Amino acid sequence: MADKTNEFLGTGRRKTSIARVRLASGSGKITVNGRAFDNYFPMETLRATVSQPLTITGTADKLDVKVNVTGGGPNGQAGAVRHGIARALLQFDANLRSSLKAEGFLTRDPRMKERKKYGQPGARKRFQFSKR
Repeated sequence: MADKTNEFLGTGRRKTSIARVRLASGSGKITVNGRAFDNYFPMETLRATVSQPLTITGTADKLDVKVNVTGGGPNGQAGAVRHGIARALLQFDANLRSSLKAEGFLTRDPRMKERKKYGQPGARKRFQFSKR
């Protein structure tokens, strides 16, 4: 069994997505849900979003990243993975906090879908009003 003392964990959330991230020293390989990074996030914008914390801190080629992500869609999952990587990087090196915080990677995005209310067809929309 592999030595887990040099693994750094981080949990990221965005909308309804939750990402559990493990960082370990390595060559910069990223695996998401057991699949290759390029295969799981086919769009370049999503790949750029996920790798931002690693490129900002200059650790992209020093650490291997393993991610389990559930819930939401591709954009929410990419944001959750970014948040998780940033939190795990803090455990790896606490001196990276200022650069990660300046970019806003440590802030959990609070925007969620508003719930549907009773007596109306959606969260905000109302049924058509007629006086008679």
